[in-house]
Amino acid sequence: MIESRSRMRRWLIPGGILLVLVLLAVTVFFTIGRWLVVEDPLVHADVIVVLSGRMPDRALEAARLFKAGYADQVWISPPIAPVEELNAMKIAYLGEDFYNEKVLIAKGVSPDSIRILEHADANTEAEVRQVNEDLRALQLHTVIIVTSKPHTRRVRTIWRKLVGADPRMMVHYVQDDPFDGAHWWRHTRDALDVVRETLGLLNAWAGFPLRPVQE
Repeated sequence: MIESRSRMRRWLIPGGILLVLVLLAVTVFFTIGRWLVVEDPLVHADVIVVLSGRMPDRALEAARLFKAGYADQVWISPPIAPVEELNAMKIAYLGEDFYNEKVLIAKGVSPDSIRILEHADANTEAEVRQVNEDLRALQLHTVIIVTSKPHTRRVRTIWRKLVGADPRMMVHYVQDDPFDGAHWWRHTRDALDVVRETLGLLNAWAGFPLRPVQE
């Protein structure tokens, strides 16, 4: 009997720790999808920036904000694309930025108010660096960045880590984004978003040790 009680005590602490870890893992699993989604209150900004990806949703949301009077300019961030390879094969390539510009114009944004950023960027870190550099070069101090729901926390984290409070950034997600943070494991696209954003956040918190292949 004494030996049995002693054995129980020896397993009590490890068992308790394991139970806490399991409960923590379950809690994280069920809440991380909603935790990834953040949004800042909007005020008038110098610029609205459309991050690359999820075309045309982000451009449509940027057009809505522009027409609502939140900024007088819309910048488009172009992604890395195989332009040179296709040109070598005499294949014309119309990139995502081309179509995002057309979407903005179709939705009432004046062509004079649209600017496609000069450099194509491989990831969000590079996009944030370029937007910051361009804002500072033009002595602009406020920006609204439009992206998708699960991407918002990573954008905010990267901006705060690389830029800080000036220029001021407001992150805004596409209002009709179908991402279901409460049940992200039910859909492949949502699950992939959660995995990608979680890894991206870990990379940002660690100081960006991982770099895209294109860089």
